[in-house]
Amino acid sequence: MRAIQNFIDRFTRKHSRIAIPNLMLYIIIGNIAVYLLDMFSNGYASQFFSFNRVAILQYFQVWRIFTFIFVPDTTSNIFFFAIHMYFFYFVGTTLEREQGSSRFTIYYLTGVILNIIVGFIVGYTSIYYINMALFFALATLFPNVQVLLFFIIPLKIKWLAWFNGAFFLFTIFELLTSPTPFYALLPIVAMLNYFLFFAGDLWDSISRQYRHTTPKQRPVNIQSAKEHVKEKQGYLHKCDICGRTDVTNPELSFRYCSKCKGFHCYCEDHINDHVHVE
Repeated sequence: MRAIQNFIDRFTRKHSRIAIPNLMLYIIIGNIAVYLLDMFSNGYASQFFSFNRVAILQYFQVWRIFTFIFVPDTTSNIFFFAIHMYFFYFVGTTLEREQGSSRFTIYYLTGVILNIIVGFIVGYTSIYYINMALFFALATLFPNVQVLLFFIIPLKIKWLAWFNGAFFLFTIFELLTSPTPFYALLPIVAMLNYFLFFAGDLWDSISRQYRHTTPKQRPVNIQSAKEHVKEKQGYLHKCDICGRTDVTNPELSFRYCSKCKGFHCYCEDHINDHVHVE
């Protein structure tokens, strides 16, 4: 899997133009639009835009091949729908900021293409499991970051990912034992897409947690690092993760990681929770 991820990394660098900046924002806007239309059409909008193999092949409603990504995967009230949308916007934008627009775009579009293939096999598909799998990617990169569940309960992302993984396994088992076992392909391809792009990161994360020896600290010439950054960028400190600087956010503290190769600066929110550059 590491070889596949290295190939994907080379491909995204070579085809950096394949990028849709703020992709998750557009998807969220589309979901909100369809949700509002459903409120005034008794759910007709979702039926009109959802993936339907018969409608595509027999009635040439080709827009359904793409518009299913804008069909909301929840029918809950507007409050929970808003939380749902905010959560996926946060996850998607964080991944795009960390991975880059090109890599995140290719990752998401690969999931969409896999869903389209499954849709033509089983007759129906949904973007629900692809969106849910985004959470696995976030937990792989930032396992110890805390989020507020329902804006109240603080939990580390990795624990929510374990719960999400149990949900996926249960769903796959339930679908395999149902009258429509082929529907299990939906969560399976979502996990396949995740492993294609993040298996290497997952292995690195597990290795760091279970490593028995602590890596040796390398001395870092802080003054040299400061001069290097200031000379190249025009400001003194810039966080490699979030991009904030001592100019845009003077209230933040910035540190240089002694475990990363080269001069890599992080703000106080990310100095203890980032993937070390080797």
